[in-house]
Amino acid sequence: MLRIQLRRKLALCMWLTSLVLPGQLLADHHGMHQGNPQLKQAGPLAFGPDGVLFVGDSMGGAVYAIETGDNSGTGNAAVNVDGLNQQIAAKLGTSAEETLINDMAVNPASGSIYFSVSRGRGPDAQAVIFKADAKGELTEFDLTDVHFAKADLNDAPDASQKYRGRSMRASAITDLQFVDGRVIVAGLSNEEFASKLRVLEFPFSDQQQSSSIEVYHGAHGRLETASPVRTFITYENTVLAAYTCTPLVTIPVEDLTGQKITGKTVAELGNRNNPLDMIVYRKGEQDYLLLANSARGVMKMELSKAALDATESINSRIRGTAGLGYETLDQFENVVQLDKLNDQHAVMLVQSSAGQVDLKTVALP
Repeated sequence: MLRIQLRRKLALCMWLTSLVLPGQLLADHHGMHQGNPQLKQAGPLAFGPDGVLFVGDSMGGAVYAIETGDNSGTGNAAVNVDGLNQQIAAKLGTSAEETLINDMAVNPASGSIYFSVSRGRGPDAQAVIFKADAKGELTEFDLTDVHFAKADLNDAPDASQKYRGRSMRASAITDLQFVDGRVIVAGLSNEEFASKLRVLEFPFSDQQQSSSIEVYHGAHGRLETASPVRTFITYENTVLAAYTCTPLVTIPVEDLTGQKITGKTVAELGNRNNPLDMIVYRKGEQDYLLLANSARGVMKMELSKAALDATESINSRIRGTAGLGYETLDQFENVVQLDKLNDQHAVMLVQSSAGQVDLKTVALP
């Protein structure tokens, strides 16, 4: 009888443990604690393992890792939302003019689409995260009582530092990505060679590797050390980074060890233009890069490690374009953000001249 009672108690304990421990174990595994992350700004987004959402906070000079608990789903449904910014504004009790969508990222664990949002304009804007599910239904992701971790940048510029008349603090984090257990963070620092690619181990620790990035800008005809990466992707252990006006540069991930690095400029894609977002995908036996731009539409280029290695670095002034070739896709206009939804589709944020932002699912071209 005693053995039977002990077995029943053991079975009950195991059942209770199965209800309570998985989320806690996941949080402990990622070095997280429970609480309310105090985001000053919700900027660039990226996803890591098990639905962990990384949020870049330029104004706070930090990167947050937040456990979403959103780690199941197919990710195959087409999601389309007309007037996305208007719907988000209505849920926040404000106007579309006072709502800014800063970034978009697809959670590969579930297929849900997340948006970093500013409610209001300027330094006092409220940081908010929204999510669209497979049916396009929008909900605010509650940042109350979540498991999270925070990595403070040890070299973020302060509010008084400016570059070309603009606040450098606003560009402390311009983009980020999770790669092989590390978060790569692009942006500006408080140092003389301000352009940085930082590497944060995850789970977060006090150790950071901050590499200064120097690039030759063909359109400007000079080396630059203070112009930040605007958007980047990793491909075949290489950072493929785009800068304003619009050099495309490669930097080996293995070189990001805290030293000064000179990137290899493999393309000049046209002056007076700001790169907005990029993705890499495979179709058939060929890899492609899609790059959305402010003034030059969406560019498509064939991509391979061999082609990147074989392309000669641009080291002299360029008029027009040079380096890797590209095709401008006329069917995509006014794209301000994009991400892969699955192997056949991408999602795009398309902004009209009147300011309306629509979420569209499109077939990868």
